[in-house]
Amino acid sequence: MLQKIRVTQALAHLVATTRWDDIPQPVRHQAKRSLMNYFAVALAGCRTGPVELALRSLAGFSAGKNAAVVGRAERIDALSAAFLNAAGANVFDFCDTHVRTVIHPTAPVAPALLALAELRHVSGPDLLLAFVLGQEVQARIGLAISPAHYDRGWHITSTCGVFGAAAGSGKLLALDEGRMVSALGIAATQSAGLCECLGTPAKSVSVGNAARNGLWSALLAEQGFDGPPEPLAGVQGFYSALGGPTDLSLVTDGLGESWELMRTAYKPYPCGFVIHPVLDCVLDWRRDNPAAAVKKVVVRGNPLLRLRTDRPDVSSGRESQVSVQHAVAAALVTGKAGLEQFTDACVRDPAILALRRKVEVEVDPACSTVAAAVDILADGKTWNLSQAAARGSDQNPMSDKDLEDKLRDSAAGWDAGHDIAPLIEAVWALEDSADVSRLALLAVPRG
Repeated sequence: MLQKIRVTQALAHLVATTRWDDIPQPVRHQAKRSLMNYFAVALAGCRTGPVELALRSLAGFSAGKNAAVVGRAERIDALSAAFLNAAGANVFDFCDTHVRTVIHPTAPVAPALLALAELRHVSGPDLLLAFVLGQEVQARIGLAISPAHYDRGWHITSTCGVFGAAAGSGKLLALDEGRMVSALGIAATQSAGLCECLGTPAKSVSVGNAARNGLWSALLAEQGFDGPPEPLAGVQGFYSALGGPTDLSLVTDGLGESWELMRTAYKPYPCGFVIHPVLDCVLDWRRDNPAAAVKKVVVRGNPLLRLRTDRPDVSSGRESQVSVQHAVAAALVTGKAGLEQFTDACVRDPAILALRRKVEVEVDPACSTVAAAVDILADGKTWNLSQAAARGSDQNPMSDKDLEDKLRDSAAGWDAGHDIAPLIEAVWALEDSADVSRLALLAVPRG
């Protein structure tokens, strides 16, 4: 017995029938912005401990060397490349965010498509179309169960990202509607990821698997591997098993008319996005009050701020990325909120440790996830600060130049001698590219 609304069929129809000419120009440009941001965060994360360990583990089982690992000279099989490039892009919590669901949408989708582009002939418009559709599918699936799904502890980037990777990969493989339903069904039974793993390397496993298993789901469906006819809304399907309260109309209403990619936010800071409006307030205040001695800080924000980031006692840089107390303290002490502020060394800094204990978190249910208020008590005075829309949010977006600079900064920290300009130019020129098989290679060390 199925639900009345056949949501999987509707999504499969969208993916199978949508053509490049159906995608509005602003959505095309936003896709390129997301890919620019993807390469920035993938380069930032490509040599981290979790990626090193995962590469070492996977290499022993990889006979093929047909796909690039972003930022690294090693080559590996396409499925493992999708895993590693997704894990690396998300490891620093520096990637993009679909604000309405808090899915990090590009990390699961782009690596699957880039790996497939090294196996099959893919043009720039092909890549961008598949990317837009993959993002649309995962966001629509997530909207129907947000915010309850995430609040229950499911890591929505991973649980919904596998559908985005499957849909985008299926588009590149030209799956018809029936096989697209199967690809989504195969993806559905591999949907997994727990918020309990946030702040640990284990988080990277489910994000990497979302890309890998989504790609594999499409490849299996291409070979005739069947799945259930309604894997999403079936009686024992994805929504029944994992979702809790579900509004299926959010999957189908306006499908193909409005595009969720346009609701993407890009992160200026490498930490949980709900922390960003807090950091905006704190950094602006510190710039104007560099010598003030802080006695107490109270932050107020969306319930998700407390649920996910109220962590005053952290012991590693990875944990600090989801600690609002650490982010505030590090920003106040250093005047910055970059990658260096979320390292093991920064977590152990005595001055930052002392200030973390002075940060309190309060909940304002009326506050959006991109807004916050901060009260700072210092030098006998209290400053009342607020941010209505975090820098980088869809309401206060980073510019194209900001995203280019983010990629340049990541590239300089990764390999100061590597000229990243050809990659920047190639991303902006994707609509005119006949073959994108070497796109990822522009982010690989020469020699």
